[in-house]
Amino acid sequence: MAKKILDDYRRQIDSIDDQILDLLNRRGDVVVEVGKLKAGQSKEFYVASRERAIYERLISGNPGPFPPEGIRRVFREIISACLSLEQPMKVAFLGPQATFTHVATMRQFGFSAQLVPQKSISAVFEEVARERVHYGVVPVENSNEGIVSHTLDMFMESDLQINAEILLEISHDLLSRSGSLEVIRKVISHPQALAQCRNWLEENLPDVPLVDVASTALAAQMVAEDETAAAIASEMAATLYGLKLAKRKIEDNPNNFTRFLVIGRKTPDRSGRDKTTIMFSVKDEPGILYRMLEPFSKRDINLSKIESRPLKKKAWEYIFFLDIEGHVAEDNVSDAIEELRGHCQFLKVLGSYPVAK
Repeated sequence: MAKKILDDYRRQIDSIDDQILDLLNRRGDVVVEVGKLKAGQSKEFYVASRERAIYERLISGNPGPFPPEGIRRVFREIISACLSLEQPMKVAFLGPQATFTHVATMRQFGFSAQLVPQKSISAVFEEVARERVHYGVVPVENSNEGIVSHTLDMFMESDLQINAEILLEISHDLLSRSGSLEVIRKVISHPQALAQCRNWLEENLPDVPLVDVASTALAAQMVAEDETAAAIASEMAATLYGLKLAKRKIEDNPNNFTRFLVIGRKTPDRSGRDKTTIMFSVKDEPGILYRMLEPFSKRDINLSKIESRPLKKKAWEYIFFLDIEGHVAEDNVSDAIEELRGHCQFLKVLGSYPVAK
């Protein structure tokens, strides 16, 4: 009796799967037609704000029991596969594979995009600028370690625009070939990952030497060939290099996020909840720091971040980076930026893009 009921449920699931497949192909047909219209109007085929609106609409209307986060993951891959029908999407990222930048890129663009690892942040910028890829993904700041200065420096030389931002929770796992702590004689990882796990390492592996390498992924690759070593890396690195989990989530601060930027050649349209990033240098005169913030204060525009970098061509002069709530197409934002421009030696808008959750 139980087998008959189970078989009946399985037939229902098969029937539902057939309907899902039919709907996926119908969706694909519509996406192909949309792609033709976009090509005729020279419009971008990837729109981050449109994707976010899809996720939010579906999750808010979900009655259950399908989990909300599962909806986002499933539709991330559906959208990625459908975009590949319009044209193959190529995305450069700071590699190698299995780094957190790779994880962030897959989260944004899905498995159907062609992801191209690069050896440096400048190489990612160059791939996008030379139109060898559609977009690039680079890290810009970590909630514990601060800003990634090389990314900000690249914007001084580049005309590329920020198209989106990605917030990724960083979780460090201890990986080894055996999965046992007892055989570990050295721990290998990127210096930043080692620093973020220092307390756990001192408490649990106090006499084990730490070895710095260029990336967490390289650490995992090395450990795959050394029975006595362990790597601090991502769960993806364990899968890619055939390693076992010795200990999950060993980071000292569980509230650890890295922000990544998606860079492209055009500024996205307004999404309704946007952020604008600008860079500028100001004239050295009394009260200038107050005056550079005043245009935003008097218009009640919130500033979510301000960062400075030395101007390499002149000692003791600085470039400021400012994150503003709102889109440059909004009158109050554009008016504030133009007022600020009057106090600046130069000013450049780096992009207006949807705020990441």
